[in-house]
Amino acid sequence: MIDLLVARILMIVPVTVLGIFIGLLYKGIDRRLAARMQARIGPPLVQPFRDVKKLMLKENIVPRDAVAWVFNLMPFVALASSIVLLMYVPLFGYPPLLEGHGDLMLVLYMLMFPSLALVIGGFASSSPYATVGAQREMITMVSYEFPLAITIVALAWLVSATAPGAAAFSFSAITAIPVWHLVGVLGSIGLALLFAVIIFVTTGEMGEVPFDSAEAETEIAGGLLSEYSGRNLALFYLASAIKILVLGSVVIALFIPFGISGYAGLSGIAGEAADIGFFLVKLFIVMFISSTFIRVAAARFRITQVVKIYWGYTTMIALLGLVLIGLDIFMGVI
Repeated sequence: MIDLLVARILMIVPVTVLGIFIGLLYKGIDRRLAARMQARIGPPLVQPFRDVKKLMLKENIVPRDAVAWVFNLMPFVALASSIVLLMYVPLFGYPPLLEGHGDLMLVLYMLMFPSLALVIGGFASSSPYATVGAQREMITMVSYEFPLAITIVALAWLVSATAPGAAAFSFSAITAIPVWHLVGVLGSIGLALLFAVIIFVTTGEMGEVPFDSAEAETEIAGGLLSEYSGRNLALFYLASAIKILVLGSVVIALFIPFGISGYAGLSGIAGEAADIGFFLVKLFIVMFISSTFIRVAAARFRITQVVKIYWGYTTMIALLGLVLIGLDIFMGVI
């Protein structure tokens, strides 16, 4: 038991480094693809790495009227909470590093921590732009949490109803019994709707266009991050990079946990390598749809539109998916 705990602790550093690398690499791919979709050349793929390096070397400026200790602490809180999240989600087809110490509900709550750190840091900066951005971020968080919670509850209900012995909110249970294998036609339609909902929620979780009203450079000069610079801004940037991998991994674990080695007849190292590569392909597809495509296809929403879309249309779609899954479960029982 102690040896297992030590092994898990030792794995935290390499998993964190890998998460940062993949997140920054995706940011580079995202920026390049978005530029090409808009008929621009775009920056090189390594630009996010250069940005972090440059920020780490720059002066860390704290506003005169800011609550300095809170202002400087929140970037570390955002990065630390993102790293902890990484320990609780399945990566590359493997169980979470802290499997058995938390479940889907814990991840659902902890997803708020990096955003809350941004909000508190914005308020602590004493900037009117950051204050407005913090208020918008809180409204956005409240808006997308409702449809996300409905999606999680619907999946847990499906697992508990069709596999009574399984832990409904456990990642290992959901990935072991893919939800698409538990439903009929109505349930499949419901799952498709919930999949669309969680993709749309992921866009808001990442603060990407069209849900970036909390930063909105052309309106409030960067909002939440308007007063951050140097090391503090780099830490927020690294936290957002890790969150990319966390959010993509959650979507994959819930809806597309399938590996490819079994279908290709591969085993051993070749099978593991194939599954890892397939995981990265799924991650790219999920993040391309939820980030790059939506960001290029839509303009920024007003904060009132964000609330209307999440509490109105997205929530109604999630509820419809929940009802269809419920009907599918009921028809299966009778």
